[in-house]
Amino acid sequence: MVQANKHRIREYGKGLSIIFLLILAWGVLALVIQNNFILPPLRDMLVVLLHPAQPVLGGASLIENTLVSLREVLTGFFAAAAIGIPLGLFIGSSANARSYLNPVIQILRPVPPIAWMPFAIAWFAIGFQSVIFIIFMGAFFPILISTTDAVQGVRRQWVDVAVMFKATDLERMTTVTIPGALPVTWSGLRVAFGVAWMCVVAAEMLPGTSAGLGFLIMYAYNLGQLQVIGAGMIIIGIIGLGADALFQVVQLRFFAWRGRD
Repeated sequence: MVQANKHRIREYGKGLSIIFLLILAWGVLALVIQNNFILPPLRDMLVVLLHPAQPVLGGASLIENTLVSLREVLTGFFAAAAIGIPLGLFIGSSANARSYLNPVIQILRPVPPIAWMPFAIAWFAIGFQSVIFIIFMGAFFPILISTTDAVQGVRRQWVDVAVMFKATDLERMTTVTIPGALPVTWSGLRVAFGVAWMCVVAAEMLPGTSAGLGFLIMYAYNLGQLQVIGAGMIIIGIIGLGADALFQVVQLRFFAWRGRD
C-alpha cells in the first residue's frame, strides 16, 4: 500500500511538473511579447481568479457563471446517462435490436453536437433547454456505444454459469450482465462527461445565451479582455481535471478487478 501511494505521488508529480513548465513558458512569453491583446500576463488572470465572487465585466461573477455551466452540463449528462445506459443494455443484449438500430446510430453518431443547434433553437427556442439538448447529444452516443460494447464483452462463461443455475432473464441481467458491463460503461461515462463539458462551453458561446463560462469567454472576447478569457479557460481546465480525477478514483476503487484475469 505504501509503495503504491509513493508511485501515485510520483505520477502526480510528473504531471504537475509539466503544468509548472507550461505556466512558466506562458509567463516568459507574455513578458517577451508585451501585448495584452495577444497573450495576457499571468498576474492579470490571477486578479480575476483570486476574486471569483466579484462581478466580471459588469455582469455575473466567475462563481455564478461557473455554477450555471455546471448545472447545465450535469443536467444534460445525467439525462444522456438515463437514456443511453438502458438503451445500450437493450441493444447489447439483443441481436435483432442491433440489426435494426445500429445503422441509425452510426449515421447520427458522427454528427457534431453543435451542428444540432439550429434544430435545438427551432424545437426549444434560445436558452437553457437548447443548451441542454446540445449537451445531451454530445454525451449520449459515447454512453450508448460504450454500454452496448460492454454488454457484448461480458464473458460467456459467466452467462453460461447463470444459465446452468437456471437464472431468469432478469436475474442474468442484474447479476451477470450489468455488473460485468459496469467497468466499460464507467469508462464511457468518463469520456462522455468530457465531451459534455466541451459542449456546454461551445453552446454558451452562441447568440442568445446570457450566462455561463462559454458566454463569459465570448463576451470578454468581444470586449478584448483576454485576461478574463484566460481565467475562464483555467476554470474550465481545472473542473475538467477534477471531474476526470473523480472518475478515475471511482474506477480504481470499484473496478480494479477488471484488470485481474
